[in-house]
Amino acid sequence: MVDTDAPKTVPTEDRTKRIAALWATAVAVPVTVLVGVLAFATINPDKSDETSAAPVSIPSSPVVMDAPELDERASTVCLAVTSQLPAAIRDLPGRPVSAGPEQNAAYGEPAITVSCGVPQPETCKVPNDSTPGCVPMDTELLIMNNVCWYAAPGSGTSTITTMDREVAVRVTVPGSYENPAQWANEFSDTIVKTVKSKEIGTMPSGCE
Repeated sequence: MVDTDAPKTVPTEDRTKRIAALWATAVAVPVTVLVGVLAFATINPDKSDETSAAPVSIPSSPVVMDAPELDERASTVCLAVTSQLPAAIRDLPGRPVSAGPEQNAAYGEPAITVSCGVPQPETCKVPNDSTPGCVPMDTELLIMNNVCWYAAPGSGTSTITTMDREVAVRVTVPGSYENPAQWANEFSDTIVKTVKSKEIGTMPSGCE
């Protein structure tokens, strides 16, 4: 006769497996929690060490600009340009200018400026031409949003002028701004809408 009430002995092998499973669970739970914490920290990094950038203070004083006298046609075109310029470019608000608001505009601090009716750079007549200020024949002009621009070489402020328009528009970009040509391109759409292109055959070869 078998005594069914006799205590059952748990095999040693089963007990060993159960103990191992308990240890695995005890280790796995903290690891899972740690992984979750690390993931949260990656998605939401601690910003306590970051210094929030203070907004640039825009002076209320006008930006000093020249306003040379323009002929009737240039005056009409430049008034159309300045009347269609945006109130701000990217995060730079427009600013008043000291002279000629009908032909000049400025944005931000340090100021990016727009001047309409300026002398347009002339392409050099021959290779290695020594004429002061002429644009070398092998200069790569920039065609951006259907406007042909010439970026004059030099350090510091970049001077970028249209080469394909009946009235020239110049943009000056202080050296503290990266990619100055892209800042000039902010005005390309306005120029296309308000300033006619030169006639075919009169444009610099790099613009055609």
